[in-house]
Amino acid sequence: MLFIVAAFLLLGVLVGTAAHIPVGATFAAAAVICAWLLVFAVRERKHHRQGS
Repeated sequence: MLFIVAAFLLLGVLVGTAAHIPVGATFAAAAVICAWLLVFAVRERKHHRQGS
């Protein structure tokens, strides 16, 4: 999952909108997305363990 976030960050910096905003804002957005994915993964894992 973190590999996907890193890949999208690199792609965004090279060719996307992230190329037009400051680097700090790009990394801040990447951190927010990473945190959201981490929370989602933990909630899904918890949900599937309770259901079994």
